[in-house]
Amino acid sequence: MDNPVKLEILLPAQAELEEIARVHMALSGPQSARSITNEILSAMEQLQQFPLSGPPLRDAQLSAGGYRSILAHKYLIIYRLLGDTIVIYHIAHGATDYPKLLNTTFFQ
Repeated sequence: MDNPVKLEILLPAQAELEEIARVHMALSGPQSARSITNEILSAMEQLQQFPLSGPPLRDAQLSAGGYRSILAHKYLIIYRLLGDTIVIYHIAHGATDYPKLLNTTFFQ
């Protein structure tokens, strides 16, 4: 793509990113928190150049809704491409039951 798409991080995803940073800060210190945050933000920025690079989610219903994910360290970034905007819905640990997480949020 010549022009990157826009990036919109919804409030739940922003709160999850902040919580990830807090946990890493508490467990491993500021360098760890900065590193993981930068890795997640970098992965989101790459989506602006390659919006369909993340595979569709394995859950059939979510996949049919256009939900995709990319992995940044141990965290799934769950998103959709809507027009010319990447919408980030959640940032969840890879072991999270993401279909349940998505089914309990406002956008279902």
